Amino acid sequence: MLRSYIATFALVACCNAAAQDAAEAVPPRVQAALTTEATTSGEADAAILVPAAARRAPMIVGTAALGGLERYDDKGRRVGTTPAGEAAAVALAPPPRDARDDATRDVVAVADATGNQLRLFRLRGAALEDAGARVIPLGFAVEGVCLGRNALDDSLHAFVVGDGGEVEQLLVYADASGKLDARSVRRISVPSTVKQCVVDGDGHVYAAEEATAVWRFDANPEADLSARVVDAHGLGRVDGDAKGVAFLDAGAQGQWLFVADEAGFVHVYDHAAGDAWAGTFRVGTGTGADEVVGEPGALAAAGDWGRLGAALAVADEDAPGYHVLRFADIAAALGLRAAGRADEADAGARRVAIVRPTVETEPVPGPGDAADDPAIWADPDDPARSLVLGTDKKGGIAVYDMQGRMLQYRPDGKLNNVDLREGFVLDGAPVVLATASNRTNRTISIYRLDTARRELVDVADGPQPTGFDDPYGLCMYRDAADGSTYVFVNGDDTGMRQWRLEATPGGKVRAVPVREFAFDSQTEGCVADDGSAALFVDEEDVALWRMGARPGDGDAKVAIDRVGDNPAVKDDLEGLGIYHLGDGRGYIVVSSQGNDTYAVYRLEGDHEYLGSFAVVANPALGIDGISETDGLEVTSRNLGPGFEHGAMIAQDGRNVMPAENQNYKYVPWTAIAEALGLEVRR
Repeated sequence: MLRSYIATFALVACCNAAAQDAAEAVPPRVQAALTTEATTSGEADAAILVPAAARRAPMIVGTAALGGLERYDDKGRRVGTTPAGEAAAVALAPPPRDARDDATRDVVAVADATGNQLRLFRLRGAALEDAGARVIPLGFAVEGVCLGRNALDDSLHAFVVGDGGEVEQLLVYADASGKLDARSVRRISVPSTVKQCVVDGDGHVYAAEEATAVWRFDANPEADLSARVVDAHGLGRVDGDAKGVAFLDAGAQGQWLFVADEAGFVHVYDHAAGDAWAGTFRVGTGTGADEVVGEPGALAAAGDWGRLGAALAVADEDAPGYHVLRFADIAAALGLRAAGRADEADAGARRVAIVRPTVETEPVPGPGDAADDPAIWADPDDPARSLVLGTDKKGGIAVYDMQGRMLQYRPDGKLNNVDLREGFVLDGAPVVLATASNRTNRTISIYRLDTARRELVDVADGPQPTGFDDPYGLCMYRDAADGSTYVFVNGDDTGMRQWRLEATPGGKVRAVPVREFAFDSQTEGCVADDGSAALFVDEEDVALWRMGARPGDGDAKVAIDRVGDNPAVKDDLEGLGIYHLGDGRGYIVVSSQGNDTYAVYRLEGDHEYLGSFAVVANPALGIDGISETDGLEVTSRNLGPGFEHGAMIAQDGRNVMPAENQNYKYVPWTAIAEALGLEVRR
């Protein structure tokens, strides 16, 4: 985030320049519609506005430091207390989209400052019930907490912000007993204290960095951070420290962001207009005609809070208590007119089927963008002993077992893509032959997979040059008619080449060039269907193509799907794999890297598009989802317990929960088939 400071500050200054003259006007005072009783502890840090529900009238839940949580009715009268340690902040989960799923419904999160930990509760009618499986340690001085849902799978995430500039994201879930627990997903840091955060309805977190700025970043841990400044001290509207932030979805009245500062102002921003400043006001306390909150603290909002309608709650540390304002009064005072409604998270993403990984590999040794492409060998005699090969384009290739353990790592160079074929005859015996594109020496690396010793053995007959300055994608093809084995490689230009693999004396293998053709732009992912002699190639920004795999098939190609024609796929198109059902039937799986999904097409016929799925976190197993996928492989063969009908194995470009080097995730095909209504091979 630090790299964004200069550019984003300049942007804020520019965008606010046109409205600077209005800043000289005295901001109006908006009178609180109600004020709670003072907290019993004499401290008021944060509150939530709880809407009405079955057996529950609207209420306020506020922190009272060592007094825990205090509950107030919609007239501001205290009606109950709940022990919650030294409650410094509180947040209410938005409702899940699926009304049948109540595992994380009505969750309330509390930041406990005594032990710097997170506590989880559930609302039961008008009461708060401790629902945590444990108290969750955070390891830093907590200041605030907010809750939001992932647009893809509706999972609940907590964001806890801290005194040292920490923003810790945790995935909240119900364990087997129904108790709530959380796993750390990622940590983001800024240079100074973050006081409060809030999550909007379309997948963004707003964080108030006290001395500097209000940031917006992507709430999805599997997406780019995409941080930007909404407002900044000295360059925008915020006067002094940013103390609180709230997001209000007021339905037809628009979507609004509120920011409170230490000078006593609350600033309003129109979400649909790119969070443009829309006005500033002060909070009237109701105790006198001119009395205002001197330093408003944390904020909270609700779109429908009983008789007040859309409302904003403001913590008053001096009173100490909480003021609730009607949004209608704020809008009238400032003359607010909504620009419309901001687009919510991609509607297509909300229709994507959801699956979860059940195994992940150890991370590759290379840092950064390192893991790239897997290949799968299914052991016909003992499926549980099946193997996965995975490239590390920063330094080598690894062999993994079906539990994700790394059995071997060969530091053979920057290997990008890998594939394998069985039945290659070497020294008079059939072997499993694997090849990989080697970007270090611009060659084809060739290996024999020793299935007994579970390791790769180099069998290249010397360097096998590709002729590319930087070889990228690679896939193999075995001709069903004569048993010949081939390898395709594409490079950093538009070219693609084909070689026949031949055994040489001494148990070695060489690559003999047989064909060359080109595309109009960059390609990488490819896969061959041996049965139909078809080659499928991703032209990353353009289309998925089908062409002949035999050496004499030329360069004729047919587009199966184009990026511009199908809104469900978004460039880059990357990894490719085939799930075989037998009799020429099956499915093609394509990594749609631009939206972190996987598109599925029929292998046979006109290659009908059948739907897309995303791989999200499996919190019970502590495995994060898959994003930014370069390479994948699919098989319908039995890979042992949990993978009896095959699997998809894919590279994870953002390995979080916790953040580590990239790795590979294993997804049972049965989960994909169930999610999209597909077949499994029996």
